Amino acid sequence: MKLIGIVGNNANFSYNRILLNYMAKHFADQVEIEAREIRDLPMFCESNEGPVPESVMDLANAIDGADGVIIATPEYDHSIPAALKSCIEWLSYAAHPFVDKPVMIIGASLGQQGTSWAQTQLREILNSPGVNARVLSGNQFMLSFAKQQLNEAGNLTNEKTIHFLDQCFASFEQFVQVNNSMKVAE
Repeated sequence: MKLIGIVGNNANFSYNRILLNYMAKHFADQVEIEAREIRDLPMFCESNEGPVPESVMDLANAIDGADGVIIATPEYDHSIPAALKSCIEWLSYAAHPFVDKPVMIIGASLGQQGTSWAQTQLREILNSPGVNARVLSGNQFMLSFAKQQLNEAGNLTNEKTIHFLDQCFASFEQFVQVNNSMKVAE
């Protein structure tokens, strides 16, 4: 199974990038997770009269060829980062790779609340017309106190947190398999 992981911000340092890279290592014997950056995507502008940027089409093609997507979003002011919103706008404008694509939402934050507001908003965006992703319900992985839960090597250290991530990911794997078997039957 091939998954694309999207680092949902354009910051040089990101606990969400670290979490996504941890997942790629932790689940390497089960799936391939390719982490992709959005920092090179330009801000979306509908009136752009030129061609769709190559960086957008590259990401769209990667998503289109994957079995599913994991989006790691931080939370800024109870919302997703502008760079992530712009990325989704470009993708829904240019190629629609999220249509019927299974998506898992994860997030890491420094505080106690995790990324609950951002994840709720991202779910609404991904369910909107023109995007039409299939977002896994009820398995939102929110890493609170990321600075304390990720060590210098980028590994989760709390066994309960690892176990919960394992449960969420197992549900997502099953969700992807069911979704993809439905596509074959169509």
